Amino acid sequence: MIKNIKILSNELNILFDNEKEDKFPNIWLRDHARDDTSWDSRSHQRKVFTAKIDNNLYIKKAEISDQGNSLTILWSDMDKPIKYSYNFLIENSYNYKSETTKCKPWIKNEIDNKIFINFDKVNSKDGFKSFLKKLYDFGFCVVTNCKTDISSVETIANKIGYVRQSIFGGLWSFESDKNMADSAYTQDELRPHTDSTYSNDAPGLQLLLCCEYEANGGESIMVDGFKIAETIKKENKEFFDILSKIEVIGQYKGDGVYLKAQRPVFRLNSDKEILQVSFNNYDRAPFRFKNDLTLKFYESIKKFDLLANSTEYQWRHILKPGELLIFNNWRILHGRGSFKGKRKISGCYINKEDFDSSCRIYNIF
Repeated sequence: MIKNIKILSNELNILFDNEKEDKFPNIWLRDHARDDTSWDSRSHQRKVFTAKIDNNLYIKKAEISDQGNSLTILWSDMDKPIKYSYNFLIENSYNYKSETTKCKPWIKNEIDNKIFINFDKVNSKDGFKSFLKKLYDFGFCVVTNCKTDISSVETIANKIGYVRQSIFGGLWSFESDKNMADSAYTQDELRPHTDSTYSNDAPGLQLLLCCEYEANGGESIMVDGFKIAETIKKENKEFFDILSKIEVIGQYKGDGVYLKAQRPVFRLNSDKEILQVSFNNYDRAPFRFKNDLTLKFYESIKKFDLLANSTEYQWRHILKPGELLIFNNWRILHGRGSFKGKRKISGCYINKEDFDSSCRIYNIF
């Protein structure tokens, strides 16, 4: 609740029930007015022309209402008071820290059958929330009992957001194909990596459905990049800093395109929390620095890659026909064991913001 307020010259001091107080600038409060002339409640878009708010704006009157659950302010440029809720104010307080649900970085022995979920359950409301929670917590899950055709991929993708177009198309199916200019189309081992390091906005989710399997080998490999980051930060701060600051160039050259993008292996937010892991030794383009830094960079990616290829960090599973593997490409490195025989996979990508949107709607975070 709001316990007390004090009008100052250019701001409003608010004391909350947690004994924390904050000074909200007048311009900020006026800019966030939720009356009909300032805000479109249908589209959640601001209507007020912020640049034309009076520089000499001041509070004529302010009072606590609704037993501390609201605050009303009469502004110098308005005829009617504006109501601000306690929840809105506390959530936007500079001193407020939200209790967000944290994901669960893992190593191999911490993954069990919790990551499997039935296709029919995913298509129920409660089951879909459980599916999103698994995907958020662990970064991946396996949907079982799917139809072994591309319609299953499309159904799951459309529940989360929409199918993303890429150089490989939207929905796609593939088998080993020596004519394609990409290592994914071989039968060789694929070491753990993230996709599209050559894209400025790498896909957020990848779906891989096993449609046919008459082969030996070909295990799907999952590695938690957040866990690798946690380990390196703990064991070698210098390596972590290098992997957080040096922008690695990724490239895709072939099939009529030449794509390039660059970002650090560990992309951090302003609070130094990890947002994205981006690592693909196959697609790394040539670049270098002064020799001392170049050698430190190689030491750092060697540490990363050896952890990613350690059995302690790798969850391995041979996908059976009807099993769909879905994973967060901003967090999970994926790979595949070598194989011989026939292995047909269908899949697609989904944008990261669409996954985040579904998680917010279902209160996952």
